[in-house]
Amino acid sequence: MSIPQAPSTVFSSAAPMGTTAKEEMNKFWAKNTQLNRPLSPHVSIYKWSVPMAMSISHRGTGVALSSGISLFAVAALVLPGSYPYYLDLIHSLSYGPHFLAFSKFALAFPVVYHTFNGIRHLIWDVGRGFKIPEVYRSGYTVLALTLFTSIGLAAM
Repeated sequence: MSIPQAPSTVFSSAAPMGTTAKEEMNKFWAKNTQLNRPLSPHVSIYKWSVPMAMSISHRGTGVALSSGISLFAVAALVLPGSYPYYLDLIHSLSYGPHFLAFSKFALAFPVVYHTFNGIRHLIWDVGRGFKIPEVYRSGYTVLALTLFTSIGLAAM
């Protein structure tokens, strides 16, 4: 019994078994050089937009928040003394109300931004809000809500 042969057009884009990955890679780079293609696009060639900046900021706040929580947890485990000791130490520094309000804002802003932008992403996950005007409107809404909520939390 013979094995049926697939038509050759089905596998026209497949590399023959005799070539190695290195040979295929060399063909790829030779073709790109011949066609004068750039190595890869870079962030600097794109015009910055609100969605682009918000995407980068969302990732950055996520990394900053998880890093901050991890550092706080490690510090709580390894530093001598208890939480009230360090809280009293901060109170003894006698920073003015403006510095405290700014500090509270600086702590609240990434949490609030990441939360509101995460809700925006959840809405996108259900398939809503992908039209360009909606993307910009939801972006500006997230920024406004973040600013007002962070100011409100800092004022407490």
